[in-house]
Amino acid sequence: MPSDWFASWFDSPYYHILYQSHDDREARHFIDNLLQALQLAPNAHVLDLACGKGRHARYLAEKGFDVTGLDISPASIAFARHFEHEHLAFYQHDMRLPFRINYFDAVVNMFTSFGYFDTDRDHLRSLQNVSKGLKPGGLFLLDFFNSGWVRQNLVRYEEKTLDGIVFRLHKSVRSGRVYKCVAFETGGKKFEFRERVRLFTQADFEQMFRAVGLDTVHVFGGYDLGAFEPKQSKRLILIAKKMP
Repeated sequence: MPSDWFASWFDSPYYHILYQSHDDREARHFIDNLLQALQLAPNAHVLDLACGKGRHARYLAEKGFDVTGLDISPASIAFARHFEHEHLAFYQHDMRLPFRINYFDAVVNMFTSFGYFDTDRDHLRSLQNVSKGLKPGGLFLLDFFNSGWVRQNLVRYEEKTLDGIVFRLHKSVRSGRVYKCVAFETGGKKFEFRERVRLFTQADFEQMFRAVGLDTVHVFGGYDLGAFEPKQSKRLILIAKKMP
């Protein structure tokens, strides 16, 4: 399996079929709650990091912000660019590389779009680029799964039938990561993709945040922004501020 497994999988049309339940309605509900917590000024510059096809970025722009979306998938960015306008732009970009410096009022990274790299050096480098991109006092929102909940509630095998395709999902936990094998057949061909995501904890993130000049200011356990419960919450949502 190539090191950057996500580069080919995220660029595949089958990825979007499998995860189509993450719909616009869900995204809008989360963002409405999120904006109450962030309290951004009108016309604030917002970066949607790992934006996919841009559903969050489009809604943020509708809310009156100046929004930039970045994603590693050329296919997703090509789709998102159909929606560009004066206050919404998309670029194909790897988060391990710098983008803009001291520019954004907020950076958001949603729906577990982090933890994909082989080394923690690359994870830290990505967070360094987040910090560099923020203005002093700017906010970073990271929406991740609760690794403790994932470990305790892992469904090792399931099948999902979507758009006439039967996806067979095998999951396991080892070496501090959760692994998922996605196997299916369509058009007379067999496909197999593999995902792996680092099982970062709240303490892991806060340690990395401090290393790059970010200070955690809020911790939530779900899209309703309720309190984080280490054994019960499905999500770990962190808001950090760039220190002066």
